[in-house]
Amino acid sequence: MFYGSIRAMLEKDPSGGLIRSHLYPFIMDYLSDFPVGKKLQLPSFRDCLKERGTVQMLTMGREAAIEVQSLVSVLDSCAGNSSCYSMILFHDLLVSTTLSPDDTINLFTYAVLRLSPNALSSGVNSWSYIRRGSTSSHFVSGSALTHSGPVSEQIYHSSDTSPVGNNINRVTRALQHGKWYKGKDGFLVTDIWGVDVGSLVCATPTVWLQQTEEAMYLCPYQFKSLTLILLIPVSSILNGEQGVALVKQQLLENASLKILKVEEKLSKGWGGENAYHVSGYRYLLVDGDRNISRASPPGKVTTLAKESLLALSKLRDEVDLEKSRAKRDNAGCEKDLEVSIRAKNNAWAIARITGGKELYMVLEKASETLLYASDAVEKFSNRYCNGAFSLD
Repeated sequence: MFYGSIRAMLEKDPSGGLIRSHLYPFIMDYLSDFPVGKKLQLPSFRDCLKERGTVQMLTMGREAAIEVQSLVSVLDSCAGNSSCYSMILFHDLLVSTTLSPDDTINLFTYAVLRLSPNALSSGVNSWSYIRRGSTSSHFVSGSALTHSGPVSEQIYHSSDTSPVGNNINRVTRALQHGKWYKGKDGFLVTDIWGVDVGSLVCATPTVWLQQTEEAMYLCPYQFKSLTLILLIPVSSILNGEQGVALVKQQLLENASLKILKVEEKLSKGWGGENAYHVSGYRYLLVDGDRNISRASPPGKVTTLAKESLLALSKLRDEVDLEKSRAKRDNAGCEKDLEVSIRAKNNAWAIARITGGKELYMVLEKASETLLYASDAVEKFSNRYCNGAFSLD
């Protein structure tokens, strides 16, 4: 996403020096999300009601969906005849995307980690799973950094002891913390991709799309809890930063009112961080075909007993083994599956897999029988999943 394919880098430098100079700071910055105090908080059984490599979608009404579609049309046509791509998030939830599934996952993950309002304001990262030139004074004032303090450089090893030597300071380190700020015009800016010393204007970030293998300018814009990400083909902008600034100005002129309407509609229907909580259930829904997941809010999951989470973690291991076995024995054939485990505290951990969709659930009531638990899953399936996991 940030450097292009590893294969292309190895073809450019078969000795591996170029790829090492990029991998080392990237991995070190990636690991910086894990430390808690002096320890690394790595994924554990407590994360068994989460699914890495998926996006979390926002559910919205018909009126909001119409407004979103209208906004997307404006975003995708911002660069004239060139084909742009866009992604819209509300809080940390995906509203819309015109990217391929793989590119959507990559950009969504990076947006939640570094670009969302939560990431900018608190610096706490979520597990949902990575300008310069002769612009006019109007664009410079809009895109210049508004953060007055110094931006610290996080180097985990000195250049003389790191495996990559002095190259570490010349590599774009997109995963650094505290490097994104909201400009006066609403666009997010960073100095990670470089800064023009004379104008103090940041260079526009660029990313690579996996599907098209095309370099794109990354232009995030934020209005309240709404984050818009516009991707503009680098090849379509002939005059560099000045051309990007003109596209941004066109976006503000053509889409400001639509952005306001979308934010109002989504905020009106927003149920807060517990919007997808279902009383009595702790669950994880996964749509493998669309790479989408939905789960009980993290605050509700923390109420589960350790024994319950251990049972669900064991259940997920069993399901993964069965899925691998079925995939090996019947290439291309998906197998329906149901597994139930009784935890030491008498809670039930249940999994149902059918048609590319997966449901994992914990029911913590000591008096429950398997029949009662199965009936609870049926009710959940019929009410919230259109009967996708019903046994009938």
